[in-house]
Amino acid sequence: MYVQELEPVADSLGLSALVAALPLVIVLVLLGGVRMKAHLAGLAGLLAAALVACLAYGMPVGQTLSSAAQGAVFGLFPILWIVVNALWVYRMTVRTRHFDILRRSFGRLSDDPRIQALVVAFCFGALLEALAGFGAPVAICSVMLVALGFDPVRAAVVALVANTAPVAFGAMGTPVVTLAQVTGLPLDSVASVVGRQTPLLALVVPLVLVGLVDGRRGLRETWLPALVCGVAFAAAQFAVSNYLSAQLADIAASLAGAAALVAVPRTRVPATESVRASVLTGTRSEDLDEPDPRREVLRAYAPYALIVVIFSVAQIPVVKDWLAGATRTYDWPFLDVVGPDGRPVGGNVFTWPIVATGGTLVLIAGLCTAVVLGVHARVAVREWLATVHELRFAILTVTSVLALAYVMNLSGQAATIGRFVAAAGAGLAFLSPVLGWFGVAVSGSDTSANALFGALQVSAAKESGLSPELLAAANSSGGVLGKMISPQNLTIACASVGLAGREGDLLRKVLPWSLGLLLVMCLIVVGQSSPVLSWMLP
Repeated sequence: MYVQELEPVADSLGLSALVAALPLVIVLVLLGGVRMKAHLAGLAGLLAAALVACLAYGMPVGQTLSSAAQGAVFGLFPILWIVVNALWVYRMTVRTRHFDILRRSFGRLSDDPRIQALVVAFCFGALLEALAGFGAPVAICSVMLVALGFDPVRAAVVALVANTAPVAFGAMGTPVVTLAQVTGLPLDSVASVVGRQTPLLALVVPLVLVGLVDGRRGLRETWLPALVCGVAFAAAQFAVSNYLSAQLADIAASLAGAAALVAVPRTRVPATESVRASVLTGTRSEDLDEPDPRREVLRAYAPYALIVVIFSVAQIPVVKDWLAGATRTYDWPFLDVVGPDGRPVGGNVFTWPIVATGGTLVLIAGLCTAVVLGVHARVAVREWLATVHELRFAILTVTSVLALAYVMNLSGQAATIGRFVAAAGAGLAFLSPVLGWFGVAVSGSDTSANALFGALQVSAAKESGLSPELLAAANSSGGVLGKMISPQNLTIACASVGLAGREGDLLRKVLPWSLGLLLVMCLIVVGQSSPVLSWMLP
């Protein structure tokens, strides 16, 4: 048995937190400063976490390796299981040229690249985040923007920044569901508070996107459609997460945002040649003006409609219970960890939701897509294997970083950092989103960050006299802003637009936006913890 100790270094919480943070600092420095490839930085961080666990925290080598193995397995399933299957669906649409039809359909909505960024990166990206998450929106949207004529770097930056507001309710609400599970708080309570924080980001992000695409001129000329899109998205996300279902919040928000954007007359106004010349610095696909039969347009939209239908059916109580019945729970081998209070930690047990997980549902949608698009079984299998090969370095990055996160969590390093942050007392409300942001920046997953720090946020809130629901939600809401700088997302973005090895360049471009929006979220949480904005809470 290994008993976690929170102050192993000179019996000092500050020194212990400093040592515990070393693996995270190493990953970020290697990625952003040294410009090391993401999978190598992840492996270096994992090695550092293992050394800190063994040498500073006294965790047995066997249990350290076992915890790393569990993190890697969690990275493969369910996280990469969702990504691989979602991108497999995309590859089949590319092979049958239905992705080109879908792209032309979006392009016909408006020839203004600033509006196209809102349609593709914000609205369509949010729908992809709602259905699949875990990097799929960044990969697919950045490719679509490049095809529309965006420079690859600009396309990747826009896709990364857009992938913020929907993350907390992504992958059919997986992050908030996980948060409720690890904190013991009711799902409805947690989701309702998150649904009163992230919609405020949705008001800002569309304006940021048009600014990224075309600077001050973009804001001056397209602020109205951007604002209308953001307001509709925010209103739908708030209403559905609070009064209907956390799992359906992003689906409703993305569709509402797109509908509102289409309804604005300014959306249909052709862009001037000067705008197109200055913004579309890449090579625009020559086939964008080809006419498409209505039947083929419907088939192009079919894969995403199938995903919506399958996930919606999976939320029907009878079907949901049946799917949950296939879930298996195992005692993880060679792992026996208890917290400082002597209670076994959740990491000793591994839960395998074989059918109920999002990746399996996307796989089912992919099989249906192959039938609808007329893809031969042999070709479909070949495309799936090609997807795995294409993502091989991203897979290594995700598994190594998740292994790092599990080592830090099970050894007690994460708890030490959290306890140090909790000691901030009155400043805890400000720092709470930072902790979630830090967790997502390293793990690349709001789900993982919630699992890592959710329970600690609740215990710190109780010690400080703050609302447990508020700080738990702040962990998730702050975490969404770390998504754009996570190694996994950076790697996926670079691989998608042909910028392999330039993760560091993208990091330097999106980091200021990540930090700026994080500051906004911190101020929102501080306001909600005080009489200034406490009226916003349920």
